[in-house]
Formats: sequence, C-alpha cells, structure tokens
Amino acid sequence: QVQLKESGGGLVQAGGSLRLSCAVSGRTFSTYVAWFRQAPGKERDFVAGIGLSAGDTYYADFLKGRFTISTDNAKNTVALQMNSLKFEDTAIYYCAARSGGPFMRSRGYDDWGQGTQVTVSS
Repeated sequence: QVQLKESGGGLVQAGGSLRLSCAVSGRTFSTYVAWFRQAPGKERDFVAGIGLSAGDTYYADFLKGRFTISTDNAKNTVALQMNSLKFEDTAIYYCAARSGGPFMRSRGYDDWGQGTQVTVSS
C-alpha cells in the first residue's frame, strides 16, 4: 500500500504558475504515480504520470507542454509544475498510485490522496 498526501494548491491568476507536491510513503518499488484532476460535475481526468523506478513520464494531450511532472532522487515526492495556467485548469488535483506501468484511467489506481484545490481566476 502507498500513502499519498498532496500540497501546494491555491488561487492563482490566469497565466500564472503553481507547483503541487505529492508526498509518497510506503511501497515505492515498481510504483507508478499520477496526477488526476476533477472539476465540479466532470469526470476525474488523467493529467500526468511518472514511474518511480524508471522515471518515464506521460502527459495528457490537452496540456500542450504547460505542465511538468518530476520526482526527487529519494522517490518520496512527486511534483507537478503547472505553468501558463488557464481558467479551465480549475479543479481538485489528486495524486494516485498503482503497481506496474502507466494507466490513464482512474479505475486503475489503488491508492489516492485527499486532493488539493487549484483555482485559476480569469
């Protein structure tokens, strides 16, 4: 089992930046960690993911290079750097973990954090 805790959300103006962090503890070998987001009344969508062992990264097509996912050398924090934020990026952002490789559906993840709110003002 993996424990996850997000931080770094907040209110930012359109065009600004935020950096989210996900503290990861527990089983980390062969673990894939991803960021999802969910806006009110919408489904929970994949944003970006990274393999803690291999460091391979995957991004949702709609990001167009605005976000970057990374992990520190100790593999205990996964960060999401968000630049050029838009109003439509407003959502609760969740960190999630699964055993094995990348997967872009929320149903494939076993462990979740509590989420952090990101609000972008237009």
